[in-house]
Formats: sequence, structure tokens, C-alpha cells
Amino acid sequence: MEYDLELNKVIKEIKKTKAKLVCVQLPNGLKPQATEIAKILEEKTKAKIVIWADTCFGACDYPLELEKYNFDLLVQFGHTKFSK
Repeated sequence: MEYDLELNKVIKEIKKTKAKLVCVQLPNGLKPQATEIAKILEEKTKAKIVIWADTCFGACDYPLELEKYNFDLLVQFGHTKFSK
């Protein structure tokens, strides 16, 4: 992987929240690494990782449809920090 995606922080958050079903939202430039990212996260956490295939243009591009899938956690990679 060419970028430091801080996967250790993601793993820590998944474990902290005890998430079992995690949605990962990636910008188009990172989608070629989606399978590798999911594999790492699943191996380190035992959570089921689902890659959101639609576009992602930053923290403001939150997929509204997520609520109907009952994800425990959304992990979004992008260039803009998400505000709580």
C-alpha cells in the first residue's frame, strides 16, 4: 500500500466500539486497494468489512442509505476530517 491509511487507528476504533459490521467508504483513488484494506481489517478485528462502492468526495459525502443496513461503524477515508 502506498499511503499511510493509519489502519492501526481504524483497528483500535473497531475493537473499542466492538463493531461487528463495518462499512468502509473510500475515495475512487483508493478503491483499487479496497480488497487489501478489508482483508487487513477483518484479520485484525474479526469484524465483517463491507466496502461502500459509491463515490466519496470527503467527509461531507456521507451515504444517507447506510441507516437501513445496520452498520455498527462507518470508516471513511478522504481528504477532509470528519467533525462529530
